[in-house]
Amino acid sequence: MAKIPIAAARVARGLTQKDLADKLGVSSQLVWEWENTNKPIKPVYLYAVCHVTGFSPDDILLPGELN
Repeated sequence: MAKIPIAAARVARGLTQKDLADKLGVSSQLVWEWENTNKPIKPVYLYAVCHVTGFSPDDILLPGELN
């Protein structure tokens, strides 16, 4: 199975960047950075993204990771 970017996981659940940021307790800017730059995502936030979106950590394409 191909990995999907954080943005695709977010959109698949009908969430905006602000929605995801609010659910994680982070800024919309940080979510934007995860989706649009190679800014690393801390494991605690990766697991929170997975919890919110319903995808597993193995499903998510991390910033800077090649598919």
